[in-house]
Amino acid sequence: MKKMSDFIDIKEDNLRDIFNQNLNNEAFREIVDRLKLDRERLYKYTSSIENSASELENCMKCKGLEFCKNELCGYCNLPEVDGEAVTFSYRACRYKQKDLETNAYKENLHLFDMPKNLKDAKIKDIFTDDGSRTEAIKYILKYLDNYKKEDVKGLYLHGNFGTGKTYLIAALFNELAKKGEKSAIIYFPEFLRTLKASFSKNELEEATFSDKYEYIKTIPYLLIDDIGAENVSAWGRDEILGTLLQYRMNENLPTFFTSNLNIDELESHLAVTKDNNDKVKARRIIERIKYLTYDIEIIGKNRR
Repeated sequence: MKKMSDFIDIKEDNLRDIFNQNLNNEAFREIVDRLKLDRERLYKYTSSIENSASELENCMKCKGLEFCKNELCGYCNLPEVDGEAVTFSYRACRYKQKDLETNAYKENLHLFDMPKNLKDAKIKDIFTDDGSRTEAIKYILKYLDNYKKEDVKGLYLHGNFGTGKTYLIAALFNELAKKGEKSAIIYFPEFLRTLKASFSKNELEEATFSDKYEYIKTIPYLLIDDIGAENVSAWGRDEILGTLLQYRMNENLPTFFTSNLNIDELESHLAVTKDNNDKVKARRIIERIKYLTYDIEIIGKNRR
């Protein structure tokens, strides 16, 4: 009857054979040479090194991220010596590394309930065939030259649906992101809804509410998107929006708005809640918006 140790010896002999056969593979041999360890210690990692060699071979032949054949696109699972053991971890290939460096600025733009493709908005892609957009485009280009000045105002950009108002500001924020500036874009109706949902339920959710609101309140550049599309409540108007705008006024923090309503229509919208009609409080919000922004209108064709 064979002992367990006999099976272990057979297994180790098989591993040695497989390991030595794999040394004929260029990628496998390159990985083994990089580790600079005694091969007796490497036999037990034969299978894992084989997988790494396969991924490394893919990388050697690869012409770009779109052609990646590895398990995790843009990464190669490679070994390294960690004390007495060998560990395996994913490392970005040259194409992925370049992509990460090129797009690192996108981490400076935070989106709340907004399409992720806004991080790809570019000034060079803005449509210039519509004369109604000329003033807004001139403003954005001028803003990039003067954004570090303390008295530079944001923008209240309004007009009909689908004219690219949000895209214009997102393109501006992306340019600022490349300069290291942090910004955020919030879809205002949903932002209010999520704040209300997390408010006063329990300590953990209240902390989430506080953190999210504080972040938006203090972010260097803020776009409040689609203001005027929300269901108006006294809490949302006075406690959230009013306090937010007052803080940003006091701290000279650039604030931008997009809306389908002009400023007078927004005032009328903000005055009416389900409980009452309060023109005075609506006027206070409007005065803060006027203090923070220039008013520009875009009327054009729907590009969606």
